[in-house]
Amino acid sequence: MNQNERINDELLVIRVQEGAVEALTELVGRWQDRLWRLAWRLTGDEQAAWDVLQEAWIAISRRIGRLGDPSAFPAWAYRITSNKSRDWIRRRRRMRRADEAYGQHWHEMDGGQNHAERQYADLREALADLAGGDRAILSLRYEDGFSTAEIGEILGIPAGTVKSRLHYARQRLRRFFEEEGDE
Repeated sequence: MNQNERINDELLVIRVQEGAVEALTELVGRWQDRLWRLAWRLTGDEQAAWDVLQEAWIAISRRIGRLGDPSAFPAWAYRITSNKSRDWIRRRRRMRRADEAYGQHWHEMDGGQNHAERQYADLREALADLAGGDRAILSLRYEDGFSTAEIGEILGIPAGTVKSRLHYARQRLRRFFEEEGDE
């Protein structure tokens, strides 16, 4: 994002804080795609990303008046979207656990579920979550151009943690391509 775009965003934030509804509409138009991509990367689900984004914009519009520094809007909006994505993931996991508990009850009544199948499903779920986190952190750094400190602020983690996660995500990405190349 260039300097003119940052200044334009800051002016839009100030206008929204002053009550200009059309400024909020313009801000949504400027940031919708970027925030949706983050939500999609974190959730791994297109429809969920739209749901998360809707919740994020509601939170942003309600809290923007308390944003003290208009230049902090990008990281602030990304952090809200990231938090809403994490909330969605937690809700989904709770629903899965409830479904699994319910399903386990019925499987036990029907003679039980194959232990290896259950472990495989758990492994698949863990890999899907890991890949989404890797996709998100790599994208924030390389596609969206955020610094380590900004990513830390967005995700609510220390900069050192961002560095290590980036390192390990790069390693996993490298291994994936090496394995794909061997086939």
